[in-house]
Amino acid sequence: MKIDVSDTKVQMGSKAAEFTARHIRETIRKNGSANIIVATGASQFETLEALIKEKDIAWDKVTAFHLDEYVGTPITHPASFRVYLWKRFVSQLDLPLKAFHYVNGDAPNPKEECKRLSEIIARHPIDIALVGIGENAHLAFNDPPADFDTQEAYLVVDLDEDCRKQQLGEGWFPDLNAVPKQAISMGIQQILKSKIIVVSCPDERKATAVQGSVEGPITNTVPSSIMQQHADTVLFLDKASASKLTK
Repeated sequence: MKIDVSDTKVQMGSKAAEFTARHIRETIRKNGSANIIVATGASQFETLEALIKEKDIAWDKVTAFHLDEYVGTPITHPASFRVYLWKRFVSQLDLPLKAFHYVNGDAPNPKEECKRLSEIIARHPIDIALVGIGENAHLAFNDPPADFDTQEAYLVVDLDEDCRKQQLGEGWFPDLNAVPKQAISMGIQQILKSKIIVVSCPDERKATAVQGSVEGPITNTVPSSIMQQHADTVLFLDKASASKLTK
């Protein structure tokens, strides 16, 4: 795991976006297309804002996958990650994406939605994954203790109270009772199949999770620690989120 620390989260986002853009361009030059994963949440604000400004990316050769979505949440809900991705990423690109495979959180049968997405992503090996780290060190919505062994590409997961409090604290919901208790999330092993993982993780509230993910043992009680095993993960931090690192 490589670590890059910036003075501010705006600088962090710019570096993460520049790194991501460079590898998307290189992948398209080499393969003729690229497959990426796009995350949501407050940690991705600066990275996505900078990424959509990057020039000379043939977005029409890029297939993108949605990392996670709340179960039972319609696309019209202001906290819907589909709305987030459309407003902050998809609709802002110079060229339309080749495809964007959204997670339909209000699908009548969430397990069938997981199966649908799993079949699609199996045909699209991921080149670059954009992810974050939760306050409880979750990776996607795989809260502790995370399932490190499942080979399901997408699965229905329960959200723990710390995760739900984070969503409330970031302003997505009016009160804790309004925060969904389940989500459809990409599985840990599917994320680890990505050739490159780009982690954007600003803010002091993430400092403990960052320290555990980087310097602690690999354990499913700190789900993001599993990225220590990945061959090409780059963790972009600001000084606040890196403040508890000792190395």
